Amino acid sequence: MSATVKATAQVADSARLGDGTTVWELAQIREDAVLGEQCIVGRGAYVGSGVRIGDRCKLQNHALVYEPAQLGDGVFVGPAAVFTNDHLPRAVDPDGALKRASDWEPVGVTVETGASIGARAVCVAPVRIGRWAMVAAGAVVTTDVPDHALVVGVPARRIGWVDRTGRRLEPDADGVLRSAHDHRTYVEVTLPDGTQVLEEQDA
Repeated sequence: MSATVKATAQVADSARLGDGTTVWELAQIREDAVLGEQCIVGRGAYVGSGVRIGDRCKLQNHALVYEPAQLGDGVFVGPAAVFTNDHLPRAVDPDGALKRASDWEPVGVTVETGASIGARAVCVAPVRIGRWAMVAAGAVVTTDVPDHALVVGVPARRIGWVDRTGRRLEPDADGVLRSAHDHRTYVEVTLPDGTQVLEEQDA
């Protein structure tokens, strides 16, 4: 089995596509990008040079994944979502000269296994999206997102936790959060810096 690339897609010769991966019309995959097995790259999507994408990921239509982003296995990127790569974006330097590739240092977005990025969400690098997290449509992520967190808004803020299916987790009588889907249990923990994270009890 090999990858399927539609006729109007552009895939650099040095890019590597895993078995079963499909690249749809007008998508562009740049030099040295690596995609795992059984990925779907939607119409008009963009994958930057050297980007690393795991197995069974879905990039929906017009998603823009700029280098040096890294996506784990099973990541979903919704339509027209954007991963930025420049925390000091300028077209010109202070003297007015056009900036070239060597004039800035790209920074990346990291998305861990199973996480989902909603339609038209923007992830502002450098930022990490944790395992199985859910970024709502239209959110603007400017800080790291913990594992299993549900974040919404501009800037994105956590409003709850989700299980591996994306369903909201609610605490039961003893304060433990339990997935109605697979009955995994989780405990909310506050770190010394005040950050709240979710610990999976029976991974």
